[in-house]
Amino acid sequence: MRKKVICAPLSLIPSNLEKDTSYFATYAIPQQSNIGYFGSTLPKDIVKAGLAPNEIAWDFLTIALSVASADEAISRNKSEDGWTRQIDLQIHLAEPAYWQPCKDQIEQTLRFLTGDYWYLSFYPNGIKPPENKKKHVFYNDCVMLLSGGLDSLIGAIDFVESGKRPIFVSQKVRGEVEHQLLFAKTILPNTPYMQWNHNINRPSKEGEPSTRARSIVFLAYAAIVASAIKQIDRVPIIVPENGFISLNVSLNSARQSSLSTKTTHPIYLSGIQSTWEKLGLNIQIQTPYKFKTKGEMISECKNKSLLQKLLGKTVSCGKYLRYNRTHCGRCLPCLVRRSALFHAGIPDIPERGYRFNLLDGRCKDGADDIGAILYACENIRKNGIRSQILGALSFAPPESRQLYQNMLENGYKELRTYLEKEGML
Repeated sequence: MRKKVICAPLSLIPSNLEKDTSYFATYAIPQQSNIGYFGSTLPKDIVKAGLAPNEIAWDFLTIALSVASADEAISRNKSEDGWTRQIDLQIHLAEPAYWQPCKDQIEQTLRFLTGDYWYLSFYPNGIKPPENKKKHVFYNDCVMLLSGGLDSLIGAIDFVESGKRPIFVSQKVRGEVEHQLLFAKTILPNTPYMQWNHNINRPSKEGEPSTRARSIVFLAYAAIVASAIKQIDRVPIIVPENGFISLNVSLNSARQSSLSTKTTHPIYLSGIQSTWEKLGLNIQIQTPYKFKTKGEMISECKNKSLLQKLLGKTVSCGKYLRYNRTHCGRCLPCLVRRSALFHAGIPDIPERGYRFNLLDGRCKDGADDIGAILYACENIRKNGIRSQILGALSFAPPESRQLYQNMLENGYKELRTYLEKEGML
């Protein structure tokens, strides 16, 4: 059964709301508690940053915020299979005519990202981009996503050490705002820094906590910023994520398909890039660490002393907020982090330590990631790496397939070595 979500300027939302429909006011806060909203501070924040986005980049931001809002508004528990949703999303844009030829591409990209069926409709009279009489011209050479994670910290250090001058862009996340700012100002003190909040507020207390679609907002922020950089043919947007986590190959059959996150997967990023190219946006997503494991990223970091100074404040855990801003130590991202730092020979001391310091025993809260990793490592030992990755590299052209396979094999070796050290294998 399709669930309808309407995202429109407050003036277009009717007084009598349709039943079983979620409404979001775009870039405004409604007085009615049964109407959600998003992006209420973004127009002012963007103007304050000296930006004047064109209508295509601005409409992409509106689409991204609408998608993330719909993703949070509709619970997976009420779908037929307890996970896969059918989402009918209606969005009012500044220039909807540009987007109709891209509709199928965006729907397919979202299908891959969240595991749901998306049906998009674009309507006129949406909020237009904010005017800015004091807009700046930026002469930086790229835009870099700065999430507050270990990979993004390494990416920022490496690019600055290599002589690049990125504009850092962060999506505010509770518990990480101060760390994001610290990283940006420590690594490149005088660069412009954009740190924005989507301010998504659901119209109902019920909703979906998985937030698989939120990464598209991060890319939309980067697109807004990239549109302000001049004198570059195709402005690079740097996504600094290790290849092992980006591919996120299922550890076992129970974790396949939409149950595995794909927020920086090459297929997803390619879908976004194709959409931008159809629209004539002069920007290009780059993933410089796609053939690197996290351990290799750490080992090859161009300023290890700075990395060690800041890495304790980075966040890797998928359950960080659940444990009061503490790494759980047992989820897949935590275990990849721990094994990578062990591989690099660097002490792993998160700011608040790990919630679970002992790896033995079964975690009562959430999936048993340790058991799934042990299964994968033993499967590779007995049957080889190809038995584990199966068709996960079918997207890759022949010239890069072996590079991806080597990276995945090295990533599993890092995990296995660490788990052996802990007495788990």
